[in-house]
Amino acid sequence: MLDRIDCKILNLLQEDAGLPVATIAERVGLTSTPCWRRIQKLEEAGVIRRRVALLDREKLNLGATVFVAVRTNQHNMAWYERFARAVEEIEEIVGFYRMSGDVDYLLHIVVPDIAGYDRVYKRLIAKIELSDVSSTFAMEVIKQTTRLPLAYAD
Repeated sequence: MLDRIDCKILNLLQEDAGLPVATIAERVGLTSTPCWRRIQKLEEAGVIRRRVALLDREKLNLGATVFVAVRTNQHNMAWYERFARAVEEIEEIVGFYRMSGDVDYLLHIVVPDIAGYDRVYKRLIAKIELSDVSSTFAMEVIKQTTRLPLAYAD
């Protein structure tokens, strides 16, 4: 169960996972040792899965965001597992979701441009047969965050 201090710690870490424990402790009203213990418990409980660096896509020549909707008539575990392996092997696919509704799967892909997407698409279809694929290019990123809302945490 998370309390108010745990949520404050998590918010600070979501903002900057590189903050020193002493800084986090000061901001949440603890000393370093109890703050460090709380962070350790959050990691052990799996609430904090890992700490990563957020990179600037534009500076890495990854200016195109593509969402790919996949519909399939293959609804069996063997095909699903092959599809999941194929997606896992393509690093430009940064999100992979099984959906409800008209679309079976949604892929989130980052590439330099349309030609980069075409190369990813060809690598994907070389690994797995897809029956209905629809690609949409984002024109502008209006909001994108890794911050999760903590108001629902128990």
